[in-house]
Amino acid sequence: MERRYFGTDGIRGPVGEVPITPDFVLKLGWAAGRVLVSEGCSRVVIGKDTRISGYMFESALEAGLSAAGLDIALLGPLPTPGIAYLTRTLNACAGIVISASHNPYYDNGIKFFSRDGSKLSDHLEEQIEAVMEEPLTCVESGRLGKAERIDDARGRYIEFCKSTIPARVQLKSLKLVVDCANGAAYSVAPPVFRELGAEVISIAVEPNGLNINRECGATAPEKLRRVVVESGADAGIALDGDGDRLIMVDADGVVVDGDDALYIIARDRLKSGTLNGGAVAGTQMTNLGLEVALNELGVDLARSKVGDRHVLELMRSRGLILGGESSGHIICLDRTTTGDGIISALQILAAMVLADAPLAELRRGVRKYPQCLLNVPIARGVEVEASSPILDAVSTVESQLGRRGRVLLRASGTEPVIRVMVEGEDASEVDTLARELANVVGAALG
Repeated sequence: MERRYFGTDGIRGPVGEVPITPDFVLKLGWAAGRVLVSEGCSRVVIGKDTRISGYMFESALEAGLSAAGLDIALLGPLPTPGIAYLTRTLNACAGIVISASHNPYYDNGIKFFSRDGSKLSDHLEEQIEAVMEEPLTCVESGRLGKAERIDDARGRYIEFCKSTIPARVQLKSLKLVVDCANGAAYSVAPPVFRELGAEVISIAVEPNGLNINRECGATAPEKLRRVVVESGADAGIALDGDGDRLIMVDADGVVVDGDDALYIIARDRLKSGTLNGGAVAGTQMTNLGLEVALNELGVDLARSKVGDRHVLELMRSRGLILGGESSGHIICLDRTTTGDGIISALQILAAMVLADAPLAELRRGVRKYPQCLLNVPIARGVEVEASSPILDAVSTVESQLGRRGRVLLRASGTEPVIRVMVEGEDASEVDTLARELANVVGAALG
């Protein structure tokens, strides 16, 4: 079934433009409610990040779900992985997140978790889309859903995060800078690290509905780097707007990305004998340098399509506990059910404490290959495969790189762009080839 609304990570777009409108979201809530009720569901949870449109969409979802006969537990602003966790522990049959993750405030989105805290199945998303085509109705008054606010949602999640590292590990020796992107983790992340003993300097913890991800957080770590160096901190932690992405900074201000994080956690799990499956899951975008470094440890890198959903599917099919993306989505299935920036950071900090080593030393085993990633705007619905000039250009670049690199073109699942990636040993060559290929894509599809 061809999907009209759901992408690789729910439904996302500019607020006020179809489908991110109040009337659509109301009907989405109703359609989801209809499908979930048919599956025997009686209660869902709703959480959100800090963007101003979250108030509007929370009310719209609540109305639609109630009209379908579902009770609702409102969690308020909370990281996406926290919503997944509380979906499980509150015995809800689904969790709904109002967030556009790392996007600016003028975007928003809706995504769903199943009762076990994982992404909703393709089958259920397709059913929801099918019900969206039906006229909106309302159950009789006695069956309308009720709503309640969960006042201790934040505290529950904080305690869960703290429990994901060994009780003997304390962070008292560490000074940390924590950048919460003015997003959903602003009142959660600093207490987690502080209550474990770290000295914490918090930045981007004053959300006003409009400043989420603005020049801060995992997609813009420049301020974090500066504060870490100026304050003499041991490390910096940057989360994105919904708290599921992690980028770190070492004491010298050098960025530690998702590939570095995977290496550090994998080596730590290997030492403790808990790296199930003998492999780590990455994606087509994972740097070749990580694959080489893991192989030197005797660990394979299994690659999936881009998107944490695909990483998780690969992990489950192969029985792996660790996987993630270069962008900082790290999934530790031995700790939780989905990507979690706070929990991933805790695994790395615990490794630092147990090894009595700085972050820079722990990441030293990875030598990154130069990689150039360019986003080329295109018209919605255009397919790369339909353009022979692009395929010819890709073939030419691959021939030039030979075994020294690789090329990847893929359509974004959340934006109308083609992502052009070239990777190889020589940075100058990689940059030139990527720009030449992006120009061909732009001329053919832009």
